[in-house]
Order: sequence, then C-alpha cells, then structure tokens
Amino acid sequence: QERIKAFLGGRQADYRGEDHQVDTYFKVGSGRLKLREGRIENHLIHYKRQNQAGPKQSDVMLYESQPGSVKQLKSILQASLGVLTIVDKTRHIYYIENVKFHLDKVQELGYFAEIEAIDTAGLYDREALLAQCEGYMKALGIDEAQLISESYSDLLLT
Repeated sequence: QERIKAFLGGRQADYRGEDHQVDTYFKVGSGRLKLREGRIENHLIHYKRQNQAGPKQSDVMLYESQPGSVKQLKSILQASLGVLTIVDKTRHIYYIENVKFHLDKVQELGYFAEIEAIDTAGLYDREALLAQCEGYMKALGIDEAQLISESYSDLLLT
C-alpha cells in the first residue's frame, strides 16, 4: 500500500482522507444491497456485478444517507430483509480526475486496492473506462493474477 500511496502522491492525486467504514450487506434476491456507514461516505448502495477475474463493470444505484438517519434506515432494512454479513474496513480514498482509488484494510481479510473509473456524466464509453483501469493497473504493477473476482462480502462468507 505504501508503494501505491507514493504513486498517487507523485501524480498529485486528490486525497479525500481516511474513512472507517462499516458496510452491512442485506439479503436480497438480485445483486447486492449494502448500507455504508462512515465519516466520509454514507450511502445505501445497490449494485450488480459479475464475479469474474479482471476489471468488471458495476451497475450502481446510490442513495446518500444522512448520518443522523442511518440507525432508523438500518433497523428497517434489518427487520425487512435480514443481514447477510458485515464488512468492517479502513479506507484511504484518492481521486485522479474521474478515477477513484481505494486502499483498504479489511478486518479478517487483509489489505486491498481498488481502482474505479467512474462516469456519471456520460463522458466516457465502456472501453475508455476499462482502458483507464487497465492503464493504472499497469502503472502500479498489478497483474491479473493479483485480482480477486468476489466482493469483500463474498470473501467473508466463504
């Protein structure tokens, strides 16, 4: 992780800070639904993504929750859906333009890096976003053998 931090620092990445995040995953019939509770990021997130090696597309819907209302929302989701698992992590968040980098320490799992090329404005096509991810993977010396296909929640459940 220190090597990646040095790389990001050398490219004047926008460091957003360190966030302790607890992601509660709920039992759903399609995709994944999680409630993220952190100091920086607080969202209800539904996403669909294939478990496959290499970079992958995620179809994401976000609802930004307010820290004061999270307990009530979490209680409703727990009562109606049930909890699948909980992921507790410390995350360092960086941006270079539209690309978001997460450097995570996940309890019970260890250290991970994520690269997300994000396009909420419709400026990039799928191939351009994939090229951004692959370009940063190459620059960071990350090869396909180091990638995981599952989410943290899946890893904790196995």
